[in-house]
Amino acid sequence: MIDDDLWSAVGDPTRRRMLDLLLAEGGGTATTLSEHLPVTRQAVAKHLGVLDRAGLVHVTPAGRERRYEVDEAQLARAVAQLSAVGATWDARLQRIKRIAERIQRGKAERETGSDHS
Repeated sequence: MIDDDLWSAVGDPTRRRMLDLLLAEGGGTATTLSEHLPVTRQAVAKHLGVLDRAGLVHVTPAGRERRYEVDEAQLARAVAQLSAVGATWDARLQRIKRIAERIQRGKAERETGSDHS
């Protein structure tokens, strides 16, 4: 089953970049993240709120700032969902390909058959 809130959270390229940075650095604050992103600290804070509501990050107070770390279990859940969706679409596309090939063979056979009449 697909978690729409989770996919909405990871659907944004800025939030995916933030997750990458948090994973690489072992965590961070809105200020440290904004130093690596082309958005304001306030925009970073809003994005972190979305990631927090989706359960993708844990928040810990750190003085006047809040420190964010990736929830690796929730991220693994997102990856598993993506893999499942990918496998489903691969199967659908294979079925579409087989149907298209049958249609193409049928056309070729009709064209070959009509040449000999």
